[in-house]
Amino acid sequence: MNTNEPNFKRILLIDDDLVVRARVSESLTQDGFEVILAKDGNDGIVAYQQYRPDLILVDAVMPILDGFEFCQELKQLGDRLTPILMITSLDDNESVDRAFASGATDYITKPINLSILRQRVRNLIRQSHLIKNQLNELQQANKSLQLLANLDSLTKLANRRGFDDYMQREWERMQRIRAPLSLIVCDVDFFKNYNDRYLHPTGDKCLMEVAKAMRNTVRRTGDLVARYGGEEFAIVLPNTNALGAVSVAENIRLAIKNLQIIHEASSVCPYVTISVGVSTIIPTQENDFQTLLHAADRALYQSKSQGRDRVSTLVV
Repeated sequence: MNTNEPNFKRILLIDDDLVVRARVSESLTQDGFEVILAKDGNDGIVAYQQYRPDLILVDAVMPILDGFEFCQELKQLGDRLTPILMITSLDDNESVDRAFASGATDYITKPINLSILRQRVRNLIRQSHLIKNQLNELQQANKSLQLLANLDSLTKLANRRGFDDYMQREWERMQRIRAPLSLIVCDVDFFKNYNDRYLHPTGDKCLMEVAKAMRNTVRRTGDLVARYGGEEFAIVLPNTNALGAVSVAENIRLAIKNLQIIHEASSVCPYVTISVGVSTIIPTQENDFQTLLHAADRALYQSKSQGRDRVSTLVV
């Protein structure tokens, strides 16, 4: 087999004629293919599920389950990509139309010309290879678009949409396993004053540094750091109790303060600081993640009202 051909090796051959199976199998094996044999459509379905071939050759007229019915069964299994070359002794328009309508990709008539068969097989393999590559590229592009849709362009953290999606998933997961879910929300203290004093480009750099420090502090797999909006950030901590969440929150607060970003317009500290609210809940069907979010917001308000640059907590 030409080494430049796509690396599709496995062919399922379904035919009730022993002689046809032997001739076709020998020819395709010489071309470098692995050929799986089945004597009727039912055996073909079993072989398909077991071996997942890259191409299927199926006889149109067989006992028990013929080629047309086999194609329909394959559709029911959800496969619309594996190319099917139907072998038929019927060359009338009605039979050809029925073959394509049932899901065949191409057909070849009996008696089989092995040279033509090999060429048809190579063509179908090449086409299938191109289609699957295009689908893979499209899936990767869709994943990239999904990632961009959930990503904050400035900080490279999850954005509000990404936060909401993740919170919903983790809420449902923690509800199933009856484990605590904690949430941290933070505001950069007096950030409007910071922007007014140092202008917005410097403000953007400040937010980027804050985001980086948060990301470096929250390292556990499964935790999510998000830019909730403006100068507000949120950290989702699945399977984390109140004590653990407060510890993470304090580490974040100290990490931001230790950046020592000059903030002469702050009445709290000469450096950039954050106020933090923490809430914890064991999710149930009687409430939703907004309950946790509202509690964290109330804790954040408490931190601000008590002088900022501190962590407050509220267990729901």
